[in-house]
Amino acid sequence: MTPQPTVGGSERSEAPVRSPWLTIALIYLAGVVAAMSYGKFSAAGPSMADELGLSLSQLGWAISAVVGVGAVAGLPAGYLVRRFGTGRSLVAGLGLMVAASALSAAAGSFAWLLAARVAEGVGYLVVTIACPALVLQLAEERDRGLALSVWATFVPVGIGVSTLAGGAADEALGWRGWVLLIAGLTLLMAVAVRMRLPRTSASAAAAGPVPGARALAWPALLTACFCLMVLVTMPVVVLLPTLLIDEHASSAGVAGALTSAISFAGVLGGLSVGVLLRRGVPLAALALSGLLVVPAAWLVYGADAPLAAAATGAGIVSLENGLLGALAFAALPFVLERLDHADVGTGMVAQMGSVGALVGPPLFGLVAGASGFGAVVPVIAAGMLASVGGMLLVARNVARRARGLAADG
Repeated sequence: MTPQPTVGGSERSEAPVRSPWLTIALIYLAGVVAAMSYGKFSAAGPSMADELGLSLSQLGWAISAVVGVGAVAGLPAGYLVRRFGTGRSLVAGLGLMVAASALSAAAGSFAWLLAARVAEGVGYLVVTIACPALVLQLAEERDRGLALSVWATFVPVGIGVSTLAGGAADEALGWRGWVLLIAGLTLLMAVAVRMRLPRTSASAAAAGPVPGARALAWPALLTACFCLMVLVTMPVVVLLPTLLIDEHASSAGVAGALTSAISFAGVLGGLSVGVLLRRGVPLAALALSGLLVVPAAWLVYGADAPLAAAATGAGIVSLENGLLGALAFAALPFVLERLDHADVGTGMVAQMGSVGALVGPPLFGLVAGASGFGAVVPVIAAGMLASVGGMLLVARNVARRARGLAADG
């Protein structure tokens, strides 16, 4: 049979067959477990802070150190994953997270804990680069959009599970026992992934030329749009409890429960992308949906908005956060010159997403603290307009390349 070209520029030696969904599901679960480790101190943080004598600021650094590593080293890590192979890198990243979790469970001081979390952040970064690259390599062309949009939900699912389980585990086992439990679960995932991955995926480094600056121009625009989207949407959910308590006189329990429910709207948004793409909805139409964030932000932060309006607006923002994040992953294979550039491309996504996640909350806190919550609405509007505009350029380029391939065929 003749090879099947893809929009990403690589070829398959055979006609498409059924995607290995069990293997893809296992890779997804590896990402969920990694995200559980990332969020494991959310529920157990207070008891850990009491035992180690941590200030609120130190606890924040212990939680965010994992994201900080990605913000600094995402792209270089993508090249390293390419050098050593995606499967091998995934197993190594999970193994490093296991070792780092064990070290953090033995921590007796803030310095020890922070060093362990930085090491864990390196492992987490490698996992979040290798997993989507493997999904892209394993999924058949017709399934890539669906598979990658599902992958994009791994963070909210992992953090949600970790938050729900962490409180009970902290009470039953203590924070050190909870951390060791996560380490054990991560070790099981490392073993399962190593046994399940095809031999070539588990060991081989990527073939073909290393992508240079020109090859990464369109992926860079895509990931810059992703960064802006994360920067202006994620803080809306992260800071929602503070808004509900300060502006709507909600109790801490009500604010936490409402925020948890709203955050899961992002999962629905992410899952919807794969379904919509398979039904032929254009990338441009999905990108344009991001403009809904602007009126939704006004509902959240508008003067004297009732609680129901604020919750509705936050739900829309969360939904779009998940949808546009999944769209960035789903669009990635279409902007790569070759599919074997996926490791570097996912490294760029990891880095730019981490930059947005790291910068967004303190930026919003600074603006809201200086001028009130209403002042963040123009910031959100500017960020989303720039993000959607860039995504429309990406969508136009993808459509043009697709027409060129169709004409050549």
